[in-house]
Amino acid sequence: MGAAARSLGLTQPTMGRRLKALEEAVGHSLFQRTNDGFVLTTEGQVVFTHAERMEEEAIALERRIAGTGEGLSGPLRISCSDWFGIHVLSPLLSQFAALHPNVVVELLTDSRLLNLARREADLVFRIRPFADAEVVSRRLVHIPYGLYVPLAMADPIDGDGRSHGIITMDEAFGGMPDVAWLREHYPNASIVFRSNNRDVQARMCAGGIGMAVIPRLLGDANKDLRRVDVSVPPPGRDTWLGYHRDLRRLARLRALIDFIVERMPKFAFSSET
Repeated sequence: MGAAARSLGLTQPTMGRRLKALEEAVGHSLFQRTNDGFVLTTEGQVVFTHAERMEEEAIALERRIAGTGEGLSGPLRISCSDWFGIHVLSPLLSQFAALHPNVVVELLTDSRLLNLARREADLVFRIRPFADAEVVSRRLVHIPYGLYVPLAMADPIDGDGRSHGIITMDEAFGGMPDVAWLREHYPNASIVFRSNNRDVQARMCAGGIGMAVIPRLLGDANKDLRRVDVSVPPPGRDTWLGYHRDLRRLARLRALIDFIVERMPKFAFSSET
């Protein structure tokens, strides 16, 4: 009850009165009160199912109304990974803000896949294609990755990496292509650090504890890192953008997408640079 009240910006007594009024209106107890909290009754589960559909329709109405907006003003919520938001989007968003000061962009750097249908975000950038039929998406850019070691590390990496530590993704992201590449090419190297944050990986690598596969845009800009020339480079990643189809006529969203697509760096790194 307390968590629900905080989520809605209400006090717990107010939340309790509203729940009681709802139960009186429908003529049934919707929750069983237990020492561990509230548990839905059979009638409560029926109401909950219909309430979810009502919420979905209300959110869909918000999307449709928002999608008819013509002015370049108002909020836009964007979601992407941490390093992509810091190193790729932020410079572009600062330029966009100078051109359109009445568009207020909210950038969420989060590993969660936010729900476009529920308007948790208006525009999402991610490394996997969108499967939802209601999402308009496109491949935005291919970003190359590289293998990096601390600048002070002069000796070459041995064949199986036995004498080197690996800085890699946390176990929740163990299926990433760069994680598999490290396991395949350096099977005897020990894992010394894990993080789902690419900036953290780069800092730990620069600190001298091991080697890491990170985006070249991030690694090449770090003066304390040295990229290793390997015969089979780590796999790069495609970045996709997506938004709900109901927002396709939203002028400020279209303006932002066009701006990002036009200004997006091409990341055309050669093996020598």
